[in-house]
Amino acid sequence: MWKKRAQGWLYLCMIGLLLLLGRLMQIQLIDTETFSKHNVNLLEESVKQRTQELVIDNGRGNFLDRNGVMLTHKKAAVLVLFPFLKKMDWDADKVASISRISENILKMAVEGAKKPFAYGDPQPVELTTSQMERINGLNIPGVFAIEKKFERSEIPAEQLIGMTGENVQELKQRYPNKELSDKTLLGVSGLEESFDEFLLPEGNSKLVYHVDGTGAPLFGINVKYVDPANPFYPVNVRTTLDKSIQQKAEDLVDQYQIKKGGLVLLDIQDNTVLAMVSRPVINKKDPYSGAGIANNMLKQQIMGSVFKTVIAAAAIDQNLVGPTRLFDCSKKINGDPELKYDYGMLDFSTSFARSCNRAFGELAKEVQKANPNLMEEYAAKLSLLGTVGWHGDVYHTSDFKQLADEDNGRVFVSDEARKDANFVAMSGIGQDEVRATPLAVANMMATIARGGKKEMVRAVTKIEYKNGTTMVDFPKKSMKGESISPYTAMKLQKLLREVVLNPNGTGRVFKDLPYEVAGKSGTAETGKFVKGKQLHNKWFAGYFPYQNPKYALVTVNLDVLDSEGGVNSLFADMVKLLYEKVDGKE
Repeated sequence: MWKKRAQGWLYLCMIGLLLLLGRLMQIQLIDTETFSKHNVNLLEESVKQRTQELVIDNGRGNFLDRNGVMLTHKKAAVLVLFPFLKKMDWDADKVASISRISENILKMAVEGAKKPFAYGDPQPVELTTSQMERINGLNIPGVFAIEKKFERSEIPAEQLIGMTGENVQELKQRYPNKELSDKTLLGVSGLEESFDEFLLPEGNSKLVYHVDGTGAPLFGINVKYVDPANPFYPVNVRTTLDKSIQQKAEDLVDQYQIKKGGLVLLDIQDNTVLAMVSRPVINKKDPYSGAGIANNMLKQQIMGSVFKTVIAAAAIDQNLVGPTRLFDCSKKINGDPELKYDYGMLDFSTSFARSCNRAFGELAKEVQKANPNLMEEYAAKLSLLGTVGWHGDVYHTSDFKQLADEDNGRVFVSDEARKDANFVAMSGIGQDEVRATPLAVANMMATIARGGKKEMVRAVTKIEYKNGTTMVDFPKKSMKGESISPYTAMKLQKLLREVVLNPNGTGRVFKDLPYEVAGKSGTAETGKFVKGKQLHNKWFAGYFPYQNPKYALVTVNLDVLDSEGGVNSLFADMVKLLYEKVDGKE
């Protein structure tokens, strides 16, 4: 009996040893990089236990403005200290003298450190080139003056540029054939997502030293500099933004308390984004909790009377607006008496300048009677349908889109609406199902200013290798499809200018600006209510200078009461800002 029990225990022990051996093989040989359901990289974790490091550059590509200024990060010369200094007698007084940081404060910082750090991080004390050279000339182990990359606390155009994050499952799904660390940052929105494959790191640059169980140096005090040493990576994505203009635009949007909305500023000559501001801002602690991560300048919005520009173009080409034709602007769009905006009988130009709903409701019905698809055709000619961001074939990627988050625009959603006179009339003034993005509206103004030439909007001009050579170019590209004729564009230009010049025009407040402005206002009912009061989208879209167009600008305030605004003041201040900048008065 006892022999059988002994054999049983022996078998159990052997099975236990085999299971333990199998587990050790799994840990040491098989699942070293994807251990457990959490995909833990045991090799990396083992190295972490034996080393301490300070990452100088995470290796992900950078975003630059059009002048080469870093947007999301900045490089700063900083003082780096290692914690093993607390076990040494080091020349803290000399370092303090050069860096102009108190010796006692330096020593206290080292005493409290458990890993290498840049002094003052996240707002490090920046050193001059001379200070860097003198500190490194001391040759003190564990004391370095280096140039380190820091993330900016406030990122300009944050929704346009986008966000990054760690997601192991998404990483493996997106790049199944690439060997990447589980800690690799992925672009999750904006340009960070669109250009993610180009921005992936080859490896990070860091200072490393080995430690024992107490955190003391394992191999003396030898600190190593680890760098991928690739002359081509990380790449730089050169955006079309002007950081200076962008920052001032954001300040103005906040000054006028625009909580939902923003602005789009285009350079008409090369059809690029100079500035783009979207509100609300991103909640850094929980970016997906609110609407801040969405770029409202790329999302379709109810546009109101700005859409009358499309109806005007169609009416001109269909010969519906002769010089003698008058519209009864004492009536509402449905024929009822207009008590608030009783303008009387107006000609076409004045109807546009004063934004008479009755006139454009009638014209919309006449346009649709001629052709049920005509309103949509003219919306497309003026770039309001589809997307307007740059797209094309890049390397092995077909139809690469710079602005992957961009919405399409629309006029109707059903054939019934196209054929219903009431729906058509309301659509003619930019209500019902009419939608467009602020970016598309800005591009419409740029198209008109260029005489009808329709182009894609670029937010990025090229991707540069680390050494400054070009990896990918994004050239100017025309948009497909028909566009308005130069004659129609000229007529629209005059109409848009009359909005400002007419003593009763909706843009008369812009008459005395340093640049001559042409444009169109819009106030759209959203169908949303607060305490029984209708909310509106407020717009002003235009271009300037009128005679020699350089800029197209859209300002928009979304979901506000009729008494609220800010878009006119914001537009005017942006015009003044650009005039001062171009004339060198800053």
